[in-house]
Amino acid sequence: MNPTVQRYFDAFNRGDVDGMLDCLSDNVAHHVNEGQVREGKEKFLAFCEHMNRSYRENLTDMVIFDAEGGTRASAEFVVNGTYLATDEGLPEAKGQTYRLPAGSFFSLADGKITRVVTYYNLADWTRQVS
Repeated sequence: MNPTVQRYFDAFNRGDVDGMLDCLSDNVAHHVNEGQVREGKEKFLAFCEHMNRSYRENLTDMVIFDAEGGTRASAEFVVNGTYLATDEGLPEAKGQTYRLPAGSFFSLADGKITRVVTYYNLADWTRQVS
C-alpha cells in the first residue's frame, strides 16, 4: 500500500482538501472522469471546491495497489454519495443518494502524486439520481 495514496484518500474522506493538496506535486495532472486534464494544484483545488458544492462523498471498501518501486499505484473503492446541488448539464439535485464502484490510478515521484486518473460509470450514476 502506498502511504501517499492512503493519506490522499484519508484526507478525501475527512473533507480535508488541504490534506489532499499536500499529497500532490505542484504540476499534478488531474484526469477527470469523462472530462479534460487539469494541470496544477490551483485547478485541482477549483475542481474540489466545485465538487464539494454539489456532492458529499465517502469512499469505502478501499483496496490500494502499489507497483514495485513506488512510482505507480491504483485503488479500487465504492463511492457513497449524496447529490447536494444541481451540477450543470446533469439531473436536478434533490438530495439523492448513490453508490458507485470506482477506481483511481496514480503516478508518483519524490513522495508526491504527479498524476491522478479516476473512473466511474457516469451512466450508472445518472440512473441512480434520476
